Amino acid sequence: MDESLKEKSYAFALRIVNLYRYLSGEKKDYVLSKQVLRCGTAIGAVVRQAEGCADKKAAQDILKTSLKEADETLYWLLLLKDAQYITEKMFASIEPDINELIALLTAELKPQKTSKSKQTASKKKTIPAKKKQ
Repeated sequence: MDESLKEKSYAFALRIVNLYRYLSGEKKDYVLSKQVLRCGTAIGAVVRQAEGCADKKAAQDILKTSLKEADETLYWLLLLKDAQYITEKMFASIEPDINELIALLTAELKPQKTSKSKQTASKKKTIPAKKKQ
């Protein structure tokens, strides 16, 4: 697993915690702020969970959950911006981070071509053409 994914998802979770503090303290919002806190911090927690998997398939399945959480976080951030709980400037500050996490997770989930599949393809036998007599 990409080390930067772990680091960036953790750093993003810290930003989300600070955003939650701002929203619950300054804006007195306790509903939307809890939604963005839940999914924004879950990204890194789920990445950590996937890291502990011995099975690659299980790790991939868990990372799909992290990608869903990242998509949901973007949704809540857009809603917070459009509802004017956060400013355009605040959104512009955090949007590149969530987009980068989505890109990293998407890249991590892309199927990797293995040498085994290449070997299988090279072992396929071809039927020689009939010779004309």
